[in-house]
Amino acid sequence: MSRTSIVALKARRIWDSRGRPTIEAEVMLGCGATGRGIAPSGASRGRHEAVEKRDGGARFGGADVTGAVTGVNETISPALLGHDASDQESIDALLIALDGTPEKSVLGGNAIIAVSLACLNAAAAAHGASLWSYLKPSEPVLLPLPQIQIFGGGVHAARRTDIQDFLVIPPNAHSFAEALGRAMEVYRHAGLLMQKMGRLRGTADEGGWWPSFTSNTEALELLTRAIELAGFVPGSEVGIALDIAAGELLTDNHHYRLPLERLHLDRDGMSELLLRWMDRFPIVSVEDPLAEDDFEGWGRLTEAIGHRVQVVGDDLLVTSSERTARAVECGACNAALIKVNQAGTVTEARAAFEAAKAAGWGTIVSARSGETEDTTIAHLAVGWNAGQIKVGSCARSERVAKWNELLRLEEELGSRGRFAGATALGTGGRSL
Repeated sequence: MSRTSIVALKARRIWDSRGRPTIEAEVMLGCGATGRGIAPSGASRGRHEAVEKRDGGARFGGADVTGAVTGVNETISPALLGHDASDQESIDALLIALDGTPEKSVLGGNAIIAVSLACLNAAAAAHGASLWSYLKPSEPVLLPLPQIQIFGGGVHAARRTDIQDFLVIPPNAHSFAEALGRAMEVYRHAGLLMQKMGRLRGTADEGGWWPSFTSNTEALELLTRAIELAGFVPGSEVGIALDIAAGELLTDNHHYRLPLERLHLDRDGMSELLLRWMDRFPIVSVEDPLAEDDFEGWGRLTEAIGHRVQVVGDDLLVTSSERTARAVECGACNAALIKVNQAGTVTEARAAFEAAKAAGWGTIVSARSGETEDTTIAHLAVGWNAGQIKVGSCARSERVAKWNELLRLEEELGSRGRFAGATALGTGGRSL
């Protein structure tokens, strides 16, 4: 048995940032190295992503994971004992085969990703390396450009805005630390403005302010004003990113309802609304602007606006290399959001990431709205040279844990690291 062979694997139920059960897997190798992985969970989920296994029933609103934990301990663990944790592709192939379904519904995508991540972390520990360096990025190593939520909306804040996320991107900062500092100032000024206007209701799922706006346009106006009050030039020094989460607004085939705007739009009307917002506000990135299966509509929209802003596929792509290849073929976007639990294994997530990179797209490693203290994705963003990362806001420790880890990595890298900046955007920074 080799020093990186798996000698023990167990799972336990722990809790995420919404107070819901989730799964932590822990792996021990022959050399004594250990690794843990925790499954995150999204509130806004694409129909085509890996399926979580939940118990159902009344306990914890049906969200308990005792069945998934049992599946790890009684099915996955015996099957993986003796296997080499440093052979990630073989480990993940075995996990996929054990489940046997495309959507990972038997063992659960949450169980499988927890084990996949635990094996990755254990292998890095066995090699005596930080995870980012174990992943062997090319030189220079990139510190990612952050997307940071300022207002939470949609299903993250009881639909207080139609748009799910209002975020900021500091594209021309000189370092990750400077970029994060700019966002913190904008967050602070946005909170002060909202409080003064009577629009503040608390914090949303991902730590952004929970708003009470009369329209999405008011949110954009206030965010632009907060950028200015923080002392930055809107657009070049701090730009706005939107996660529309259009699938949550869909009423029927290609029609969208925005209650705050009192609008019911077809896909062309939705595209025109976004164009008007881009003409008026310093928007540099738009995520999920249309429904998740409307490849034709996405292609038309990206052709119209992709030279101006980053058009990000999340629910459209669900971290799938096959769907990414289809999107590349029809020009459906110019950037991909990478969420490891959407794919279900590290290997599948990496394949989707590589497919997007090969197309010349921007790539954004992303957290979920239900998160934990696990900082693995900070290392994935650096180790894969993703260029961008999105983990939520400036508040709540499950978010700040990842931002703080990136600050440590920037310090650790020193002259070996380079801040990605605006060149990481899917537009190549041309809109700035």
